Amino acid sequence: MSNIEFKDLIFGYGATLIFDHAQINIDDSWKLGLVGRNGRGKSTLLKLLQGKITTDSPISTNKNFVYFPQLSSSDHQMNEEVNLVTASSQRSLTDASALTFYLLSELADFEQWELERELTLLKVDLEVLWRPYETLSGGEQTKCLLALLFLDESNFPLIDEPTNHLDMASRETVAHYLKKKSGFIVVSHDRHFLDEVCDHTLAIERRQIKLYQGNFSTYEHEKKLRDDQELSQDGKLKKEITRLKQTAREKEEWSKTREKTKDQAADSGFVSARAARMMKKSKHLEKRMSQDLTEKEALLQNIEKVEPLVMNNQGTHHKRLLHFEHFQLAYEGQSLFEPVTFSLMAGQITALLGANGSGKSTLLKFIENDFTGEQKGYFESPQGLKISYVRQIYENKGDLKSFALMNQLDMESFLANLRKLGMERSVFELNIEQMSQGQQKKVELARSLSQEAHLYIWDEPLNYLDVFNQGQIIQLLKFAQPTLLLVEHDQSFIEAVANQTVELTRVK
Repeated sequence: MSNIEFKDLIFGYGATLIFDHAQINIDDSWKLGLVGRNGRGKSTLLKLLQGKITTDSPISTNKNFVYFPQLSSSDHQMNEEVNLVTASSQRSLTDASALTFYLLSELADFEQWELERELTLLKVDLEVLWRPYETLSGGEQTKCLLALLFLDESNFPLIDEPTNHLDMASRETVAHYLKKKSGFIVVSHDRHFLDEVCDHTLAIERRQIKLYQGNFSTYEHEKKLRDDQELSQDGKLKKEITRLKQTAREKEEWSKTREKTKDQAADSGFVSARAARMMKKSKHLEKRMSQDLTEKEALLQNIEKVEPLVMNNQGTHHKRLLHFEHFQLAYEGQSLFEPVTFSLMAGQITALLGANGSGKSTLLKFIENDFTGEQKGYFESPQGLKISYVRQIYENKGDLKSFALMNQLDMESFLANLRKLGMERSVFELNIEQMSQGQQKKVELARSLSQEAHLYIWDEPLNYLDVFNQGQIIQLLKFAQPTLLLVEHDQSFIEAVANQTVELTRVK
């Protein structure tokens, strides 16, 4: 058992300081969750551990860091390039048509039985090893790459967003798998996953890096208690400052008034001297208040401030917006899921559940009139509904102003939601295709929120959003009570917002 230690870590980009004399000490047996707002420094810390970026602050460790791939391209390009990066080397795969076993052999050294053991623990059918990698589902690809991480005991895995492309059942399988392992850092936007897997949490907060002994819920609870205490003290301080300012103003006014009378015959010099003393006391009070404010502001700067989002939800006189009866979708006569019957009522939030490949996203595309297969059964929806979509795969381009005009958005509302989601104003100057995946997802979500709509259709809205953004969305949906049909694999989110779930069962 050994430690991974940063001492006085200083690092930044240009004038922006990410880490300022940070002290980080990690036991290499921990199952450590790394959390923080997007742009706060999670990816930077992982890159520092890998040696992809350097700093004068030394890292004390004897571990070999192995990075679980975070793709540089969008989800639908997953088969084009997969990278597994270690601190000492980088291998790149561009031939996704190769058989999976041989492709994985290029990424790591292992005996076949070792790989098969890990894949069995991850509930992967071993026949996938002898299929072209490009034919594997996103979940199968993810599990195959995860299986490589623990084959060498000297490795210390840095696991970045492993739940992307996984359905709810696969997330549970991966969580159970990692729970049996020890010694890794994991970044995930899935609260339930972090709760299941982690025994320690490292939070990159606004003004400090703080270690919590426990999972994400422990961190969230302790952080809230600390923030509430600071806010409570802040309220008391503001009352005291108000009183001090009033007292200071009164004494300053008194001293000024008395100073004006010093040349009068009745003034024996006593009034002027007293005025000077009062003025001095007033200045002392101002200094005291300034010190109090400075000290308190330093503490308050660490409180995460998340503003409420706004949704352009339009009322409708229709009580039922969608109705499916013994409904199926099919390609060339092959049904995707068993017959399903359900209705979506006004003000209802319905979550579609089901394994990968069961047709959830395809059903959303059908509602969007973007389905070219066959339908069976009965479907009904009122005419003239305004529908707003959050797509899983999107190719938004151009500057934000042109994008807002094209989508008939109120520019002020659109940009306000982007700011509330944590996008920096400097990013507003970029074209959308130049933005990071997280920033592009925020554009897609802010577009949907700003559009006039009677019905919202959201396909995996949480991908690439941090847990604080998720909290914003949960609070918004509870307040606005829109009519929403969504696909999402985050169990905690579904439990928080959905008042109806519909499961699609894949036809075998």
